[in-house]
Amino acid sequence: MKVAVTGAFSYSGKYIARRLLARGEQVVTLTGHPNRPDPFGGQVQAYPLDFGDVDGLTRSLAGVDTLYNTYWVRFDRGPVTHQKGVANTRTLVRAAVDAGVRRIAHISITNPSADSPLPYFAGKALNEQTVMESGLSYAILRPTVLFGAEDILINNIAWLLRRLPAFALPGNGQYRLQPIYVDDLAELAVEAGYAQENTLWDAVGPDVFTFEGLVRLIGKNIGCERMLARVPPRLALLASQVVSAFVGDVVLTRDEVDGLMAGLLVSSEPARGKTRLADWLKENRELVGQHYASELARHYQ
Repeated sequence: MKVAVTGAFSYSGKYIARRLLARGEQVVTLTGHPNRPDPFGGQVQAYPLDFGDVDGLTRSLAGVDTLYNTYWVRFDRGPVTHQKGVANTRTLVRAAVDAGVRRIAHISITNPSADSPLPYFAGKALNEQTVMESGLSYAILRPTVLFGAEDILINNIAWLLRRLPAFALPGNGQYRLQPIYVDDLAELAVEAGYAQENTLWDAVGPDVFTFEGLVRLIGKNIGCERMLARVPPRLALLASQVVSAFVGDVVLTRDEVDGLMAGLLVSSEPARGKTRLADWLKENRELVGQHYASELARHYQ
């Protein structure tokens, strides 16, 4: 079966593509970064993820049975905005319909809402609506924070803990999150792609942490337990901007802090992921946080 994955040379898309190849599928990718190293040794044919060329996208999706879509925008940067991300998703879905794609497995976020004051969560809700109204068979998966060898949040918390004598917690640090291992998400996405019925799943791991508890767990496992300082969210953002200037990246955004503190990164559904963060940290304690993971370098440079 021919399948397409957006961003197969990137993060979650790479894990999805790897599992599909292991099943013997013919995998193509739509990528905005065709010059990235190919982790599959030429097994995955790459096409441009060019939202300005609908006909080209349609041709690239010709003969595809299932499209696995991981595309989204973490934060606004110049012309790349959440609003543009919503429009681009509509373009991609339209191309999939025109190409005769049967099913789309779409990666969203927990607790999206079109009425949300947070553009990330509002945009994700609008994207879900686009998928559901497309007429395609669909599976929508709603993960929270991902962890894995290439993740940004968990890695960069570890990076800060390795280098600073103290760590600033926005607010009281008691707001919760429920991370999922990236390969568990990939397994769920592939499973959902093979299904026939329309599905809408939360995709979360087995453990719920407070943010403070998460930071303490990371510090303990990498041998860098630090003093944790509870500070006003505005001050935490200011501190993150100082670090951002030092590393040449966007470490944290106001919307991310607001979404985290609003409890939007937990689920009321049973956990579908199996891998425990503590176990993964123990296995990767020598690697996690050794190098800073840059969002800008990954997607914009």
